[in-house]
Amino acid sequence: MGLEARIYSVLVVSSSKSFNSAMLELLPHSIYQPVCCTSNVSEAKRYLAERSFDFVIINAPLPDDNGARFAIDCCRSMTTVVLLFARAEIHAEVHDRVVSHGVFTLSKPTSKPAIAQALSWLSSARERLRRLEKKTLSVEERMEEIRIVNRAKILLVSELYMTEPEAHRYIEKQAMDSCISKREVAESIIRTYT
Repeated sequence: MGLEARIYSVLVVSSSKSFNSAMLELLPHSIYQPVCCTSNVSEAKRYLAERSFDFVIINAPLPDDNGARFAIDCCRSMTTVVLLFARAEIHAEVHDRVVSHGVFTLSKPTSKPAIAQALSWLSSARERLRRLEKKTLSVEERMEEIRIVNRAKILLVSELYMTEPEAHRYIEKQAMDSCISKREVAESIIRTYT
């Protein structure tokens, strides 16, 4: 699936109505939905407590925060990519503070083409996070399978007095003979002996 087919959810955190209007123009509904706007960090945190967003775009400073701490907090989520706008005179300082946390920054004022380019970077970063999420899920599933198979081996050792290698071979042979996974064999053993 190409990037053009992806839909990204966006939370815009800005107290500037003109900034919000400009961002909404750059976030077409065909690619970005929902797009939620809020004017302060407190309200943004409520939004984030209710759902996750692919992108959080922060126009700093905000009435209740300078934006940097909130941007860093948002990056703790493995599903969110953050873009922080900072005034030109403090951009370098803000960038140095947040870059190690994975926050993208833009100096303001900026141009629409620069924002469009930044949105494409956010999309690339989000797709990379999606792939990492899938890998993490795959590893977690594999670890769970190993735990279940080991539990079944322990039951075979204690109930049928097999050695660990015999229990391992038994589970593998049952899986091959029945054309099912070792996990399914292990789950059946666990049901039988518990």
